[in-house]
Amino acid sequence: MNAEDPTASRSIRILVVDDHTLFRRGLTALLARDPHFNVVGDAADAGEAQRRAQELQPDLILLDNHLPGVHGVDALPALREAAPAARVLMLTVSEDERDLATALRNGAAGYLLKTMEGEALANAILRAMRGEAVVADEMTGKLVAAYRDAAANPTPVPAEPPISPLAQLSPRELEILRGIARGASNKIIARELGIAETTVKIHVQHVLRKLDVASRVQAAVIASERGLC
Repeated sequence: MNAEDPTASRSIRILVVDDHTLFRRGLTALLARDPHFNVVGDAADAGEAQRRAQELQPDLILLDNHLPGVHGVDALPALREAAPAARVLMLTVSEDERDLATALRNGAAGYLLKTMEGEALANAILRAMRGEAVVADEMTGKLVAAYRDAAANPTPVPAEPPISPLAQLSPRELEILRGIARGASNKIIARELGIAETTVKIHVQHVLRKLDVASRVQAAVIASERGLC
């Protein structure tokens, strides 16, 4: 690492986000062998990742794409808002060029595959911390193809306004969303609706997934924009 590297004098603080406990533990153990790295925390889903990122303010986040309720590429904006200084590297099994394009569009510093060797991962992290964009060799051709296709086939302007995202919510989920928009906790919503708090939690997860957002704040914004509250 050169003298201009911002992490040259200290270890890189890393947050690992993956829904598989064994993979998180294995990755943490692998990174712990290298003095450049310090895994300061981990998370199993997007909501927990956002909370941990805000709490820990890591230098770098290793983010899986297949998370419960929301894809990692869609959780990127909320994570970057929670930890603005952190670089985010996707580390996933998905070789879908759409996931790759979405990740880079949403601010990822790179897109890596879980099939890579440990030494290659370490080098990719160091390169990302130096400000380089790192993409798995297997995905480079797909990246070029994705943007070439996008340029050749631009998205047409819809003839009709898009259907409101609220249309796919059930009546109960709409009640839950109204509570979220008011800033009510799961406990308060449960008491108001006369249902269990665990049931509210499940409904909240469904609402976030259907609205394709990573946080309650984003859901509240949609509710406000649609006049639900």
